Amino acid sequence: MGLPIKLATEAKRAQGLDRLLDAKSVAIIGMSSKPQSAGQIVLKNLRENSFPGAVHLVGRTPGVIDGLSVMTDMAELPPGVDLAVLTVPAASVEATLDACMARDVGSAIVFASGFAETGEEGRREQERIGGRVRAGGMVVVGPNCLGFTNYAAGFSITFVGVNKVPAMPQGTHDAVAIVSQSGGLANHLRHGLNARGVAVSYNISTGNEMDLGLGDFVDHLVDDAATQVIMIYAEDIRRPDVFLAAAARARGMGKPLVMLFPGRSPRAQEAAKSHTGALAGDYAVMKAKVERAGVHLVDTLDEFMDVAEILSRYPAPSRGGLGILTFSGAFCGIAHDFCDDMGVEIPALSAATEAELKALLPAFISPRNPIDLGTEAVWRPELVGAGVAALLKEPAIGAVAISIPIVSPAHAKAYVEQVVAARGESTKPVAMAMLGDQLPLPPEFVEIARASKVIVSRSSDRVLKALSRIVRQPDPRPAPPAAGPMQARDLPKGTLPEWLGKSLLAGEGIRILGGRLVRTLDEARAAAEAVGFPVVIKAQAGALAHKTEAGGVILNLADADALVAAWTTLHANIARAQPGLVLDGVLVEKMSPKGLELVVGGRRDPRWGPVVLIGLGGIMVEALGDVRLVAADASREEFVAEFGKLKASKMLYGFRNQPPVDVEAAADVAVAIGRLLQATPEITDVEINPLMVYERGRGAVALDALIVSAGS
Repeated sequence: MGLPIKLATEAKRAQGLDRLLDAKSVAIIGMSSKPQSAGQIVLKNLRENSFPGAVHLVGRTPGVIDGLSVMTDMAELPPGVDLAVLTVPAASVEATLDACMARDVGSAIVFASGFAETGEEGRREQERIGGRVRAGGMVVVGPNCLGFTNYAAGFSITFVGVNKVPAMPQGTHDAVAIVSQSGGLANHLRHGLNARGVAVSYNISTGNEMDLGLGDFVDHLVDDAATQVIMIYAEDIRRPDVFLAAAARARGMGKPLVMLFPGRSPRAQEAAKSHTGALAGDYAVMKAKVERAGVHLVDTLDEFMDVAEILSRYPAPSRGGLGILTFSGAFCGIAHDFCDDMGVEIPALSAATEAELKALLPAFISPRNPIDLGTEAVWRPELVGAGVAALLKEPAIGAVAISIPIVSPAHAKAYVEQVVAARGESTKPVAMAMLGDQLPLPPEFVEIARASKVIVSRSSDRVLKALSRIVRQPDPRPAPPAAGPMQARDLPKGTLPEWLGKSLLAGEGIRILGGRLVRTLDEARAAAEAVGFPVVIKAQAGALAHKTEAGGVILNLADADALVAAWTTLHANIARAQPGLVLDGVLVEKMSPKGLELVVGGRRDPRWGPVVLIGLGGIMVEALGDVRLVAADASREEFVAEFGKLKASKMLYGFRNQPPVDVEAAADVAVAIGRLLQATPEITDVEINPLMVYERGRGAVALDALIVSAGS
């Protein structure tokens, strides 16, 4: 008895990527006799690279091209071809893919444009065809892509130029694979890596991703023996769950992922939509999720290239600060400013290392980090090696940046030899920024550096930025405990009134002020006496999300007389702001003592799932926007670290004679919000603003709560 249909389809698709990237037989569909047509270029690339497998041609007009007969009916195609290359227009793609599935073709690539990048109608058409493909068991890359190259097999499928694929050396294990939603950028990256002496294993253009996406290719390449690093250019991650699972596998196998993702600005999002049909997603949510998964998310093309090169040579770098060696006192100040902006330490040297260096250095050179050798190294190159060796053995230093001039070819050679000897077998990245702008480097210098995995650059800024990105990457963390099963709570749809929201928060262990929901003035008096004056009163209704602006919050009522007057004022304010609104009641609460106002909240992204937001609270969250987004399953320790990354973090740790606040208590609230979002599927948004945080050891209390439910 065979496998059930669904399992058989999944098994067939699981083999599809192998059949795509390392095909043993190819069909070019839409073949034309025109010399520069896409099909002709695909065929010439197969011939140029001595493709050993069977090649089949299907076109409208019968004939013979390069010794191969052109079939005019897909029914003539032999069954079981590994890869079909579609060079047909968009209007013919669906019918052609259906014909491929009928002939049991394993995979297909679609070059045609005219789908999601054209707008919503094109997107719907693309998604519909993609669904048919998946149901049929075939895998498809594209549409709107430039193709791919497998450098290990010398196998290239592209319609942009005819090129001999440079053979990747046998036994390569530190190559970089490129997976990009832009084919043009992928080629730029490949040329740049090759120029640096970095092997490229695959160059894959995914285009609009009708079927196969970034996560599928990453998951496949993690198992490739030649690939050490995977570079990803993304304008949208269409299936975050698949991508994050692949990222977790890559991290577990010690294969770094480096990603460039434009979209921090609205204009960048619009450009992506017109390029690969990418949806304008929330960059900050994506960033929180992928960085926690261990992805090195970079900001610029230069950093993209630099970080990938470093990780190809040092795939398991140490975390910590930077050690810096220079011949310029001026650069020491520059480096301190740069690293401060990047949030990276330049650790002080240990007393033992200082003493060791002091014995080697002239009296006028201070043995400290950064190490400034001045002009002494011109006469004593061995000081460069001594300085690098001292920096590398410091546990607090994760990488070493060297910024020095060429001086002369002989000096450059002597310096790099000293650096190579000092590096030895260290796994800490070592990078040399050779000053002199475009002054050529001696070829021998470059050869020595590359042979010993020493990174060479012409820019000190680029070296510092790339190394900072790597050494500040958090250590891999064990998977957090599951949040528990998802439980629907039968919540009403829309914005919940504060009193109901706070009851949910209290159920998660979040501290709230003593209080009571009342409907009459007599009940309000009794509640105030019970909790103790001074009190605050707040109008309660789901339709009254912004109570303060409506005059529905009155603070610091010192006694019963003040309560009576405020009761009348509050109801008059609400009647004026929202005539006819029926209140659930009025919340009477104990007035909170002063503390530091923070905001802790979260939301459920439609594709990425829940994330937690932390930052300065009150009106400051809108005025300054000093917030961080964090994965909802982050630990207490991770949230404490994220609070420390706020621009105004000084206010948390004692500022202007104010005592440090209880950051750990705020982190506990953030953990609880993450747990609530993970466990309650109907909750879409949560906000505690303000979360009043008191002195260290005194905890935190939720003064307000806004929860939005999609209903059960």
